[in-house]
Amino acid sequence: MSGQLSADVVVIGSGIIGALAARRLAQQGASVLILEAGPRLERARVVAAFRNSPIKGNWMAPYPASPWAPHPIYVPQDNGYLKQAGPYPYPAEYIRAVGGTTWHWAAQAWRLVPNDVRIKSLYGVGVDWPLSYEELDPWYQEAEELLGVAGADNTGSPRQHPFPMEPVAEPWSMRRFRERLAPAYPVVANTVARNSRGYDGRPACVGNNSCQPICPVNAQYLGINAVEAAEAAGAKVMPNAVVYRIEHDAKGRIAAVRYYAPDKSEHRVTGTTFILAANGIESPKLLLLSASDTYPNGLANSSGMVGRHLMDHPSTSLTFYADEELWLGRGPQSPSSINTLRDGAFRSQHAPYRLDFTNISQVLNVTNDLIKEGVYGAEFEKQLRWRAAHQVNVKNVLEVLPNPDNRITLSAEKDAMGIPKPEAHYAIDDYTRRAAEVSKADFARIAELMGGTGLRYSADGQFANNQHITGTMSMGNDPKTSVVDGFGRTHDHENLFVCGTGVMPTAATMNSTLTGVALALRTAEHILPAKNTHAGAMHSGHEASLA
Repeated sequence: MSGQLSADVVVIGSGIIGALAARRLAQQGASVLILEAGPRLERARVVAAFRNSPIKGNWMAPYPASPWAPHPIYVPQDNGYLKQAGPYPYPAEYIRAVGGTTWHWAAQAWRLVPNDVRIKSLYGVGVDWPLSYEELDPWYQEAEELLGVAGADNTGSPRQHPFPMEPVAEPWSMRRFRERLAPAYPVVANTVARNSRGYDGRPACVGNNSCQPICPVNAQYLGINAVEAAEAAGAKVMPNAVVYRIEHDAKGRIAAVRYYAPDKSEHRVTGTTFILAANGIESPKLLLLSASDTYPNGLANSSGMVGRHLMDHPSTSLTFYADEELWLGRGPQSPSSINTLRDGAFRSQHAPYRLDFTNISQVLNVTNDLIKEGVYGAEFEKQLRWRAAHQVNVKNVLEVLPNPDNRITLSAEKDAMGIPKPEAHYAIDDYTRRAAEVSKADFARIAELMGGTGLRYSADGQFANNQHITGTMSMGNDPKTSVVDGFGRTHDHENLFVCGTGVMPTAATMNSTLTGVALALRTAEHILPAKNTHAGAMHSGHEASLA
């Protein structure tokens, strides 16, 4: 065991959520050390890797897994890291590298709607959150200002203050959807962490249409921006530090973490307060790996809930040809949506959903379709131009309810470092499936209003979209049914906090990153109250975990 490192706050995981929590704590004078299992990436190399890749549809291509910190890769084949126990596959994608998975996110930065935190009380399904939407509002605002969020006011999520920026310029295709679907469906600009004007030293979006896997001009906020902001505040980042165990003392307080370097040399880091921010799969994996004689089921797991209540936003879709040329592919890849189905009394019977419009260039997909159909020569060129101009897609974003049988466990199979791989147990229940069926009527109506032909629905019972890992370390007031309290502190260990989308008790219908950031800022404030800020005024009565 090599010499020890130490910090006031040790953060495990350098994604956008952990990094922004680290930034806030460093600004308040704490010494902060961020441990990241994966390597540090260079923006220019990622952009070049994507530009030079012959396979533009594979968003993981610029982010190869490192041998010491593997992450799931499925194209051209499954690398076998995230094991599947079924009954329905859960092929989640995430990146283990400095900056985390938001290296290749779509930058959707949605708030919840107020009733999302009260679905048990209002609709008799799921669970209620241990805090209100009103309590989250100022933290949402701070998160939006840090990320530089552009948005429209008519999304169903109330706010006390305006967005930092107006929406990003509307692509022609989305304008036509908005005009032709009104008044049946109000189409609004998506809420995104993407600059519509110069903001925080970064330029405005110029419409490259490669938001995933990488924005080449840095108009889109990424986790690496959060890491750099944390470093500017004084936090230290250690890449290639594969944490494999969290240690506790005789009183149940966390005393240290152990990590492997790529050469498998062992290292130990001590601290006063620890934040687990690895993500909704790697964080519960680490808690389960850290089982001891005192905590035989893993740390923070007296409830047995660590890893349970895995949720995401499965989706089904409709592809069709509009009766006018729309030429998807100019501007952001996911710019507009329909938000009026995110809440309602129907939630007692089936899941709510958003309807999201794709704006990804159709040239590659159409080319592949034509090749499969055996079309060539002059007819190929003719069909390519027509289909690429007219082909459009709309998908739903469905809520999944918390179910303890949907969970992350440890696999019997180990990675190259000898650490058990994570294993996903997952199913999509009737509540969500009923909503997928209901949404088909919306798909059909949208196609009708757009003069749609050649309608192609996704296969019945088949769902896409495994990007929003939620709920594996849920917050709640009852230590018997939850892992952390309303401030992210684990019920079992007073100096261990969890930051990430895994603490969300329900998934709602929105991409979960912004809520994860807002909750993490609130957690950081609870750990070390600030002075002379809105947050400090709100929480100055809470005892800090640091001297």
